[in-house]
Formats: sequence, C-alpha cells, structure tokens
Amino acid sequence: MSNTLLIIEERAASIGNFMVGRLLPFRQKRAVGPFVFIDHMGPATLNETENLDVPPHPHIGLSTLTFLFEGSIMHRDSLGTEMEIKPGAVNWMTAGKGVVHSERTPVYLRNKNKTIHGLQIWIALPKELEAITPSFFHINKENLPHWKEHGVSIKLIAGEAFGKQSPVPVHSNLFFIELKSTHKQSMDISQHLFGESALYILEGSITNDGHSYGPKQILVAKESNLCAFEMNKNTTVYIFGGDPFPEERFIHWNFVSSSKEKIEQAKTDWKNQKFPKVPGETDFVPLPEVKPTKKN
Repeated sequence: MSNTLLIIEERAASIGNFMVGRLLPFRQKRAVGPFVFIDHMGPATLNETENLDVPPHPHIGLSTLTFLFEGSIMHRDSLGTEMEIKPGAVNWMTAGKGVVHSERTPVYLRNKNKTIHGLQIWIALPKELEAITPSFFHINKENLPHWKEHGVSIKLIAGEAFGKQSPVPVHSNLFFIELKSTHKQSMDISQHLFGESALYILEGSITNDGHSYGPKQILVAKESNLCAFEMNKNTTVYIFGGDPFPEERFIHWNFVSSSKEKIEQAKTDWKNQKFPKVPGETDFVPLPEVKPTKKN
C-alpha cells in the first residue's frame, strides 16, 4: 500500500475476562470510509468459570458486524432475535433509531474451557438512514462469496468488490475482504476498491516498498487505488473501507450519529430505560459516568 497515510497500532482494552485490541477510532483517523469502530477480540482462552457476558446495551445510528475466527457467541436483541454466531458466519445488526442487545457465551459452553477470537465492527449509517427501523440478519459462512486467485484465498465478507456482492445487507458503498496466503504472493487489488481503504494484518506479515509490517497493525492508504503489497507465507489480512460520508460522525459510548443532539437524547433515554428490552434479560450496562477533568 504505497503512500501509506497512517500506521495504526492495536491498543489494548478490557472486556470482561479478556483483552481486546482497539483498532478504530484512532486519534489521527476517526473512520475509514463508513467504518468507525473495530475491536479485535482475543484470542483468549476462558476456563469453566470464565464466560463472555456483555449485558444488554444500546446502539443508535450504526450497523454492527460480528465475525469470529474461533469460539461462539449467543446474540440476543430487543427485536426478539436469539442467534448463535460461529466462526466464518456474519451477524449483522442495524441499530437505526435504537436497538438493545446482549452477547454471551452459549449455555452449553459455560462450564467448559473455551476460546474466543474475532472482530467486532461498527459501520455508520448514511445520514438519511440513521433513524431507520432496527433489523438483524445472520449470514452463514458458506453463503459468503469465496474463491482463489494466484493461490490466495479471498472472501468477500460484506459489500462489493471483484465484481461480486456479499449477501450482507449493507446500507452504503463499502467492502470488507479477507485474504489468506499459504506462500509468498504479490497482490494488487487496487482496481477492485474505491473510496478510502485500510488493511489490517491478523497474522503473518506483508511487505510494501521495502518495509515489512506484522500482526496487529492497520495500514491506512491515502487512496484506495494504491492497495498493492506482497503477502508473506501463512498471512491473513482484512481490507476494509468504502465511500466516506460528507458529514462528520460523532461517537459517544455505543452511540453513533451525525447529530450531537441525537446522541444526548439517546444517553437520556438509556439512563431513563426508555429503550426497548431484550426479552428474558433484566440486567443492563449502565450509562458510563463522565469523570470531571481535573483543573490545575
């Protein structure tokens, strides 16, 4: 990826019993196309007393994309959805005007040793769709377009690229692509991309302009048509991006919007428990308190 604008290092954060690597947003780069938030969960091994338990929490103004490499998560939401996601499948939830969901270790795994590893992604909605009716879709892994080129396995997880379209029902022009190599291979996919683009290295390494980049780094290109690089053996990368929105997106906690006022209203509504409930669940994640800034 020549003329790289920015190299983002993964930054650790904690969720329950394991660490996640926060990739976006970054102080110098708040979004790549419509992608505004990416967490790399794990890999983490949990014992029989440790489980993923993220109680009901709200979202507005975005779609969430969950993609696992290992493990299993039970998703429940205020639409009445109850769906287990396993490696290679996609959970796609559009929050729109407001949705609540929980994420937990499935019951049959709660008293066993288990592993969790994957990506959780937020994709902002176009301004005119920020308040649409919430929806949820699950796409099985075999339904995602996948093929090989020059010995590299390619999977189109979401959006459009390579003249193909993923069945994930996205709301804007974007792409989210997986590339896996078993041996060293030069790649130039610039003609298949558009808008802004970034490359995340999950494992292995890539080489570009004589520089080598390894795991837990995102490379953000100045232009999508500059996405050319050499994949080294046993490397997995994810390329994502698309057309950016003309308006700035604001993020507070789990809320994304082009309007600060809508975020403030969502904060008030959640604090007063005016969001819809997740059937069968009574606990919830409280609205985080903002600590006052110390004055000198």
